[in-house]
Amino acid sequence: MFEHESFDQHERVVHVHDAASGLRAIIAIHSTALGPAGGGCRLWTYNDSAEALKDALRLSRGMSCKNALAGLKMGGGKAVILGPVPDDRRRDVFEAFGDAVNDLCGAYVTAEDVGVSVNDMQVVASYTDFVSGLSGAGGAGGDPSPFTARGVRLAMEAVASRSLGASSLEGLKVAVQGVGGVGGNLCRELGERGATLVVADINTSRVEAVCDTYGAERADVDTVLLSDVDIVAPCALGGALTEETVSKLRAKAVVGGANNQLATLKAGEILFDRQIAYAPDYLVNAGGIIMVAAEYFRTNASDRVHADVEKIYDRTLNVLDRSNESQTPTNIIADAMAYDIIGKARREDAEHRSERRVVG
Repeated sequence: MFEHESFDQHERVVHVHDAASGLRAIIAIHSTALGPAGGGCRLWTYNDSAEALKDALRLSRGMSCKNALAGLKMGGGKAVILGPVPDDRRRDVFEAFGDAVNDLCGAYVTAEDVGVSVNDMQVVASYTDFVSGLSGAGGAGGDPSPFTARGVRLAMEAVASRSLGASSLEGLKVAVQGVGGVGGNLCRELGERGATLVVADINTSRVEAVCDTYGAERADVDTVLLSDVDIVAPCALGGALTEETVSKLRAKAVVGGANNQLATLKAGEILFDRQIAYAPDYLVNAGGIIMVAAEYFRTNASDRVHADVEKIYDRTLNVLDRSNESQTPTNIIADAMAYDIIGKARREDAEHRSERRVVG
């Protein structure tokens, strides 16, 4: 693992197996420099365990960057449960997962991600306090996907303003790949603001629902990102922006909710060289973790959470402007900004530990 291409000085990577329930999971803690490692739990049927490890490593690193840029007192972590999980074992699996999270003593705080519901997290909460995304009672909470979608829409408005010369999203054509929790809510956000939609998802019923509600155009999942539109929004799984794909894009901008959209650093360079505006994924899809953090730290007054999500607009403008001024791809700019924040926190922590040793 230490030589793995996606290993990035992770603090801890735990492989979990519970024979009684059948749970197989990986919990990756990238950094706790800013606070407990916050990040959702994903349930997915991977081709093999190596693919699951790669996903956990990349997602947890992205959460460190996401939480740093969002100004949260959280580091970055992620959990993946290797599926499939039979319906009659689902509760047992999440009970065992709750135990595994609890064994980390607060180093990792979990919540929903792809394939995991609020009900699943309620089960987890019966076995650990280190969980969020439970209930909206008394403020924002529960399913984080509407907050994620709102942040993506705000970032899209920033990109439209700065890079497309548009005063709003009205009349712009947007292709959305994946219309599940985040993508479906993004379609609602865009449809209510007069955007024209092209949508695709492996679940045809989701596509039908969006088409019926917003008059969207149907497309194929594998080719929707190549549609002749103003903006493409990857909102499915990561790695959609391969070097081949970005070389063929016809859109003027990429703003989506999926994590780890760039398959390689080279793909980001190609976007920049082709003058296609790219809003880095962990910058724009931070709305969900902003809500999760607010719920976990019990600062989840609805108006405050919405105000914090609104800041994604200005952060996106900042990254776009820095990219333009330095003639550097936006993903490189965002990475540098995030690692500056994390690095400063690590240095301060090291100094405090050194001071404690001297006093002792």
